[in-house]
Amino acid sequence: MTTKVEESVLVNVPVSVAYNQWTQFEDFPRFMGGVQSVTQLGDDRLRWVAEIAGVKREWEARILEQVRDAKVAWAATEGATNAGAVTFEDLGGGQTSVHLSLEYAPEGLVEKVGDALGVVEGRAKKDLERFKAFIEDEGYATGAWRGEVNAGAGVGTPGVEAAAASEGDRGKAGFSGKAVAAGLGAAAAGAAAAVVGAAKAGRDADAAEVDPVAPATAEPLPPAEPVAGETAPVVDVPPTRTAPVADDGTDPAAQI
Repeated sequence: MTTKVEESVLVNVPVSVAYNQWTQFEDFPRFMGGVQSVTQLGDDRLRWVAEIAGVKREWEARILEQVRDAKVAWAATEGATNAGAVTFEDLGGGQTSVHLSLEYAPEGLVEKVGDALGVVEGRAKKDLERFKAFIEDEGYATGAWRGEVNAGAGVGTPGVEAAAASEGDRGKAGFSGKAVAAGLGAAAAGAAAAVVGAAKAGRDADAAEVDPVAPATAEPLPPAEPVAGETAPVVDVPPTRTAPVADDGTDPAAQI
């Protein structure tokens, strides 16, 4: 099962400025929460390291289509399974609409809980808002790449089917156990606690239905009777030590 995210933001800069900033992929950690690094391996290849919802993920993505001032579409080739596109629409008057379409496949219990709580959707919305604040505060892009990749290919908005090459890597993208509670927040932690508590309560209830069994006490065995024709063994008992008695009948030790 996959999840789709659709988010938009209106930025008060010309479309070329908004687009140019987006082409600076290695600057993404400056406004994308949870993104630790993006490394550009080539004009159409990126390596991502991110921690979202308490789960650390590393993946590589390929740009399937990049059209100047209009669109960047991508799909993962290994690691976390995701794909999507960012489009830029010139609204005139120095305003641009930036729209993000993303589809991803959550993996494991932690990611699925985070998915149910809308963690990724919330993160995407905040990331676009931070992008808006970043580019509007600067007023210009920190850099620009005006090249294109497969322009006119018409790939549309890629879904996870375009990231099929990454599906074999599920569970291999990395995991950060210590950040689970912090990443999912109190709601997810509470949900996990409720599951554990319910399981424990069930075990306690089962145990309570069983009547306790009193410990058995050992009865003393009767003394063994001698077998006919045999004599009981004779046990040598050492003589009791007694104090010497003086001729007058007094105890010498008492006179010391």
